[in-house]
Amino acid sequence: MKIALRTLTFLEHDQAIQVPITISAPFQAQTDWYCEWSIGWPHGVRTARGYGVDSVQALRLTLEMIGAELYASPYHANGGLYFKIPNSGYGFPVPANMRDMLIGEDKTFF
Repeated sequence: MKIALRTLTFLEHDQAIQVPITISAPFQAQTDWYCEWSIGWPHGVRTARGYGVDSVQALRLTLEMIGAELYASPYHANGGLYFKIPNSGYGFPVPANMRDMLIGEDKTFF
């Protein structure tokens, strides 16, 4: 079950392309928990799972995985990816070793 959706925008050749990010509710597997997530990149969808020992950890790690994927993407490197305002960040946390890559409001809040 989807519990969250955020839509980013990528500007490519003066065309605004929607980049939807979806997060599903934590699901309890046999020994751990996971959250499925996806990013609808302009050139293909990336789907993965964030695992944790409980639902809270699974959700937190999922958010960090999404943040890492965004900041490590060629769409971020290109400078055309944004949430509401260009260069203001995406609103997702990243792992500690990636915090130097944060831009805009992400730098302030994460």
